[in-house]
Amino acid sequence: MNTSSPRAEAPAFDVAQFRQALSQFATGVTVITTRLADGSFRGLTASSFNSVSLNPPLVLWSLSDSANSLPIFTGNSHYVINVLAAGQAELAERFARRGDDPFAVTDYELSRTGQPILAGAVAWFECHNRSRYPEGDHVIFVGEVEECAVHPQPALVFHGGRFSSTVQVE
Repeated sequence: MNTSSPRAEAPAFDVAQFRQALSQFATGVTVITTRLADGSFRGLTASSFNSVSLNPPLVLWSLSDSANSLPIFTGNSHYVINVLAAGQAELAERFARRGDDPFAVTDYELSRTGQPILAGAVAWFECHNRSRYPEGDHVIFVGEVEECAVHPQPALVFHGGRFSSTVQVE
């Protein structure tokens, strides 16, 4: 059996068209948080989150290879993926901006390994930083979930370049 694939042909579209097409896929919104060796915290907003496996429990997310926080998340042993609730769009924006420390004005508690868990999140996953895969202009992080919790409520979603929320369909 031949498992090799031929190279993909050059795309027949530009980056703007690709970005617009991707924006039509509604995604949940997460804030990935971690603790540095000096005790300070870092966090960033990410919509690239997905389940990988139930056994073992694995999830993935990705980060641009030009992100200032890439060395932090590559080097740390643990992080928390916080899935944001419908009313937390401002929190998503706060962690997406550079500048002031977003933790200074954010409620959180600490996980068993000292990672920040954001208050009000719909769910959270504390992950061991299992593996990383450079692909294109991003690094894919695979986390092995060591602990998680769920607080059912409408979730924050991102679609068409705007925040929205989930609704119950009867």
